Amino acid sequence: MSRLIHVEIDDAGLPPPTPEIEQERRVAIFDLLEENSFALPPREGREVPPGPFRLSLAIRERRLVFEIDDESGARVAEFHLSLGPFRQVVKDYFQICESYFDAVKKLPPSHIEAIDMARRGIHNEGARVLQERLEGKAVVDIDTSRRLFTLICVLHWGG
Repeated sequence: MSRLIHVEIDDAGLPPPTPEIEQERRVAIFDLLEENSFALPPREGREVPPGPFRLSLAIRERRLVFEIDDESGARVAEFHLSLGPFRQVVKDYFQICESYFDAVKKLPPSHIEAIDMARRGIHNEGARVLQERLEGKAVVDIDTSRRLFTLICVLHWGG
């Protein structure tokens, strides 16, 4: 029951997404909903909602906003994370993705594989940063964190 059953990207106030960004969003959300682990930890002696959960992600006032609702749509948690700790890793991730897409067009497989390994390493670093930032707010496994990091990147891209 400790999982996400719905994910929504609130892009109000952001430029309209390009078709490519919209496709990345759809794929990232699909992958996240296929397999994830998401729980809320005990806080201030309150009972912990068991899930499943509905997640809305947004960027507001330069903060990453997580709005968590229960299955019926009632708000059970909301937290805001500074985007500062994500800036460098998101920038690095965008740069390595550009290199990867360029490489696919003209480099041999051995070069593409090396760039892809670097891309995965940066993606893992972003997931690790997210897990650290979520500490005490939400409990996610590394695969869920990786998928959420992808959505954060897509939100950044749209912003």
